[in-house]
Amino acid sequence: MAKAKTVYSCTECGGASPKWQGKCPHCNAWNTLVEAVEAPAAAPRFETWSSQTTRVQSLSAVQAEEVPRESCGMEELDRVLGGGLVRGGVILLGGDPGIGKSTLLLQALATMGANRKVLYVSGEESPQQIALRASRLQLDASHVRLLAEIRLEAVIAALKDEQPAVAVIDSIQTMYSDQVSSAPGSVSQVRECAAQLTRIAKQSGITIVLVGHVTKEGAIAGPRVLEHIVDTVLYFEGDSHSNYRMIRAIKNRFGAANELGVFAMTERGIKGVSNPSAIFLSSYRDDVPGSCVLVSQDGTRPLLVEVQALVDNAHGFQPKRLALGLDQNRLALLLAVMHRHAGVSCSDQDVFLNAVGGVKIIEPAADLALVLAMVSSLRNKPLPEKLVVFGELGLAGEVRPVSRGQERLKEAAKLGFTRALVPTANRPRQPIEGLEIIGVERLSEAVAFIAER
Repeated sequence: MAKAKTVYSCTECGGASPKWQGKCPHCNAWNTLVEAVEAPAAAPRFETWSSQTTRVQSLSAVQAEEVPRESCGMEELDRVLGGGLVRGGVILLGGDPGIGKSTLLLQALATMGANRKVLYVSGEESPQQIALRASRLQLDASHVRLLAEIRLEAVIAALKDEQPAVAVIDSIQTMYSDQVSSAPGSVSQVRECAAQLTRIAKQSGITIVLVGHVTKEGAIAGPRVLEHIVDTVLYFEGDSHSNYRMIRAIKNRFGAANELGVFAMTERGIKGVSNPSAIFLSSYRDDVPGSCVLVSQDGTRPLLVEVQALVDNAHGFQPKRLALGLDQNRLALLLAVMHRHAGVSCSDQDVFLNAVGGVKIIEPAADLALVLAMVSSLRNKPLPEKLVVFGELGLAGEVRPVSRGQERLKEAAKLGFTRALVPTANRPRQPIEGLEIIGVERLSEAVAFIAER
């Protein structure tokens, strides 16, 4: 038998190096090489499930068919997945410990088990613990097949015997393969197990959901190649002190990315929220300085979120700048644009921004709302009643249009808002009933508008 050798694998790109180095020679990332012991495989790495051999063919000869989807029993989860599960797809779900990943998937399997075969593979909990959770959630788990195993070869054998339509692996970091001699959770084990499970999903048509651990920075643990292998990457987010959770699609080969699903934690488990805008605005008051309602767009869904700003006299030599749920660098840019093109200076002020409800806003359409909230707080003057705002700011002080402007305005009108301050290019040709739309081209015009009201 050949001697096992030591290699150093990169946690970012998965590249291997024969010796340790401070910088990965493949992706140039620093301090990412970790030691792993690999033994040569005694058997074929990938076992084929079908007798069909692959062949080279012309792309025009391939018949393109619409990918059929099957609902997973939760409307919000179907939205994030792009309409439902795809046969043979591999989904990676990551999130903080205790956020509710196992609970969500157990509920989905219990619902899907009524009309298709499902398998739950647990590497972290015993069957008794899972049964206790199902009993606490009052789920009909009679159709859910369960396997408590961390050895990959045993899991593959169970997949062959059961032939489920959907299988959940909880979690991929606990799995280990006999082909690799390193410990479970190491770079080589995670990469090997994910690659074999992905190959099985493609050959057999089983939809496989992998649960992934996250690091303290919030990224999925293990090699970065793990996110490249799978078809869909979902992040389960939320504040541990709040009852609301969000699932965001970062990658989706079968649908739109950056979709957002909102869920609520209840005594009966995790339930989807059909109208999240009403939740985020449940405690909104329009007579408070520094508060502004933004119409954000997450995927195909318009979302109304309250953004708050607090501008106060600095009590030190260096003014503080803090943004929660928003980009810190974007705050510095907006303060510079606000000073140069609106004549509003915050150089001697502490500035704090917050997106209410724990939602993360990553699109630049929030620029105009954030600036108006800061101006409102600085002048201690509330914004006009029933006002919604969106628009991107350029470095020259211009207000740039954003995508899906008409859908944002219709969502605001549906929730009872009567005024909208938007880029001029986003003003619709046909008026929207009950909504007064004010278009602005420069930041100075927006600041002057709220000063006059």
